Amino acid sequence: MAPKGNNMIPNAHFRKHWEMRIKTWFNQPARKQRRRLARVAKASKVAPRPVSGFLRPAVRCVTQRYNRRVRLGRGFTLDELKEAGISKVDARGVGISVDYRRTNKSLESQKSNIERLKAYKAKLILFPKKLAAPKKGDSSAEELKVAAQLRGTVLPLAKIVHEQTARAITDAEKKVEVYRHLRRIRADKKYAGKREQKAKEAADDGIGKAK
Repeated sequence: MAPKGNNMIPNAHFRKHWEMRIKTWFNQPARKQRRRLARVAKASKVAPRPVSGFLRPAVRCVTQRYNRRVRLGRGFTLDELKEAGISKVDARGVGISVDYRRTNKSLESQKSNIERLKAYKAKLILFPKKLAAPKKGDSSAEELKVAAQLRGTVLPLAKIVHEQTARAITDAEKKVEVYRHLRRIRADKKYAGKREQKAKEAADDGIGKAK
């Protein structure tokens, strides 16, 4: 049938194989059950150790954009373990992750991770390899009885929000011109070399005239 007037010729395709062009998720309920059974099997396999794995340090995110946020890192540094009184050889055996490449850039983060290690060490229940012959440093029989497997993150990070109370602006703060100060610093940095060269030339001219 020819179209009437200046209209488009009908070109509709109704015989596409739609089942080959879409993605279905009919296996989602079975996958959910499979993941749950895998979690249960892993928990029973590592028991009585924590399900989430080793203890991780608190570190800052990289770059200037994200360094306000604190997250869990890869492992503790050797200096942090030394200050906490834990050997780097025994750390992995008691569930503490170690990162030989990481270094401490600030004293504040180092102290917080040392306190984190000491808190973990105080709560640690160490099972002996042989129950019949416990060694020095192993937990007592009473502590072993009350030991329970930890399901969540080991020592999760607490979100600390520093709230600032409102106050009146002082007269000294009102007199400060921040924009002008920043432009002055920028100009001093830009023309530092030229100004040094100019001062050196003036000093040389003064020495030459004095002679």
